[in-house]
Amino acid sequence: MGLLSILQISMLLVAVICLNYISSYHYTRADYSRAADYSLSAWSVNYLKSEAMTRRERPVKWIMVFRRSSPIYERVRVMAEEYERKSGGKIELEVIDPIRSTDRAQQFAAAYSLKLVRDMILIDARSLDDAPVTREVETGTAALNPHITIALVEEMITYAVDANGQRRPDKFRGEDLLTSRLVESIEGKPKTLLFLADKSRSDSDGENSPLKHLQPILRYQNIQITPENLAVLKEIPPDVHGVTLVAPKYDFTEQEIATLEAYWNTPRSALLILLESGECPPRLKAFLRSKGVTPRNDRVITKDATRVITTARGNFTSGISFLKDLSGQSAVFEGASSSIDVRENADDLMRRSLTPMPLIQVMEGYWGESDFGLQTEQSKAGETFDPIRDHKSPLYIAASVTRGAANDDRFAADTSRMVLISNTDFLQSNRQRAENMDFLASASNWLVMRESLAGALPRSFGTYKLPLLEAQVSFINRLNLFFAPLAFLLIGGLVYSSRRS
Repeated sequence: MGLLSILQISMLLVAVICLNYISSYHYTRADYSRAADYSLSAWSVNYLKSEAMTRRERPVKWIMVFRRSSPIYERVRVMAEEYERKSGGKIELEVIDPIRSTDRAQQFAAAYSLKLVRDMILIDARSLDDAPVTREVETGTAALNPHITIALVEEMITYAVDANGQRRPDKFRGEDLLTSRLVESIEGKPKTLLFLADKSRSDSDGENSPLKHLQPILRYQNIQITPENLAVLKEIPPDVHGVTLVAPKYDFTEQEIATLEAYWNTPRSALLILLESGECPPRLKAFLRSKGVTPRNDRVITKDATRVITTARGNFTSGISFLKDLSGQSAVFEGASSSIDVRENADDLMRRSLTPMPLIQVMEGYWGESDFGLQTEQSKAGETFDPIRDHKSPLYIAASVTRGAANDDRFAADTSRMVLISNTDFLQSNRQRAENMDFLASASNWLVMRESLAGALPRSFGTYKLPLLEAQVSFINRLNLFFAPLAFLLIGGLVYSSRRS
């Protein structure tokens, strides 16, 4: 019996050791937080699995120089480690505490010619170890190599002013910033969209203009918007990655339409067009109609028992690559929207290798009101559907056009691409919805031939206030200042009495 017991205990110890050894190499991590706060979004994971990362011979160096006393140290460290795990060995992370590891911090600062005055994560995506760390720019000063980027702690947190006029942390945008900096370091420079400034409203530089809201959204996608006047261009520069029109008001000349047409007929051209409801210059509308998508001069509305509803509700469609994570999900576009006529599978378009596709289909019950806001004989009692003048379902408020063999892998990279959205109000900060920002970011990356960044964006983490009544605050104070010490005193007295007895 004794020998058998010893043998069983020994076998159990061997089994436990073997199990621990196997589990140290083969395991699965799970995020059990309520909103998966410590997991990367599909946007970041898709890029980590893209060819831009998997084909790298030299891993990307991430050097996290953070004080452990920083209030967001633990969140940033866990997130950086998650990037390292998901990259499959293509990211090497080093964490440096400049307070505890002063020698290593000084070595890092000397190697990259930096002053360590702020917490940061440096991303080094140079292909060669001997590539210079700095380069001389046009002003004659030294700047970091374009394949080296820095994410500062101040950029990871957005601030807002509360009701008392105090500036407080509002949202944590760490993943947005880190993925954006990773893309920037690998590509070396941002993608460029040429904004045709002379065709948009005169207040395009105003604080409430759609362009002002569009720029920060695309900045996180490493896409830069550069204003330019089409009237002074003989052709669209070949070094830009696309052209964008935001709330165009002024019509094109015949020469400008010819310039736009010539650009569209070149391989890898891209057009991002955002229209205000019911406003599209005639020549631009004719240009879009020739591509199979025609913005209508109407307003997408519905009615309930008491009022007219202009907020368009619909669903993202399927059939195009950048909508694979959004297909079937609901979309809510506040403000004014117009419907778009999409000529799918038209023979004349197929002969010209043009493939228009709807991207957002409005739900049943809506219609395109042609006389919105006008008091006509038919609308004196309020907007009602007129089967002759108005447009019935199916209605679309966003569409895409592809020129070329998009389904053939051999020629897909040389296609021309266009995205048309008949609403600009959804860009306003008080009307931005997560699914709409996912859609816009994915569409923009698809336009610049960067399908790997299509997917759901990371959700920002905000600060929340716990509303407590004055009586509740008073009770908590009494509990902490009186009842808790009294409880510990009683427990100590009981222990002391039991030992004395």
